[in-house]
Amino acid sequence: METATAVDRLAEIESPLPACLDESRAFHEHWPVRLGDTDGRQRLRLDAVARYLQDIGYDHLTVVEDGDLHPGWIVRRTVIDVLRPIEFGDRVHLRRWPSALSNRWCNMRIKVDSENGGLIESEMFLIHVDIEAGRPARMTDRFMAPMLAATTDHRLRWRAALAADPAPDADVSPFPLRVTDVDHYGHVNNAVHWEAVEEAIARHPDLREQPYRVILEHVGPVLAGDDVRIRAWRDNTGLHVQLEVDATARTLARITPI
Repeated sequence: METATAVDRLAEIESPLPACLDESRAFHEHWPVRLGDTDGRQRLRLDAVARYLQDIGYDHLTVVEDGDLHPGWIVRRTVIDVLRPIEFGDRVHLRRWPSALSNRWCNMRIKVDSENGGLIESEMFLIHVDIEAGRPARMTDRFMAPMLAATTDHRLRWRAALAADPAPDADVSPFPLRVTDVDHYGHVNNAVHWEAVEEAIARHPDLREQPYRVILEHVGPVLAGDDVRIRAWRDNTGLHVQLEVDATARTLARITPI
């Protein structure tokens, strides 16, 4: 049973996610949904959505002032609301804009809609890091200027929405890593964590029969060579998923109907 504190943390994430104040400011990309992005029902998978969010983020950096000075970003939290499924062969349009920021991190909203009527809304809490120093770093004034102009919340703070709290009867299964899962820093790519969520949801297909929300937070790194386990359990609030190394949670996710 959830505590009042846990419910309060989840309530801080808006539902629906905040709309764009001025869509003319949003960065726009579009591309087709390819076979490798979809599941057995030809629907766009969550790990493919995560890759889309990463790709448009790096594309966005190429068109903003001082974008080349900000190559390092850590994803701390991603919220994905699957409102209407997107399918193979469709073309998606992605629009990306800031919804809140401080001088070292920001919330970025990405709307993914398809020409055939599919719709996915998402938001990412991103931390700008100095790659050499390995710590959060201040964004430049020129880089922040368009984000400040497009937002009203300039005192964004990190507050976790999820907490490790496994049920005693949770299902535990191995999640073997592959060499292709690891980036050049030795970390497992963010999209791979979403593959684990897909594994867990596959055992509860009814969750996809209505609009649903997935919140995923990273609480520790998963590195090349780690022995990773998926711990999953369901209660009256939804499906809970933990990615664990040495019995310690590194990634937390929660899937709930909207």
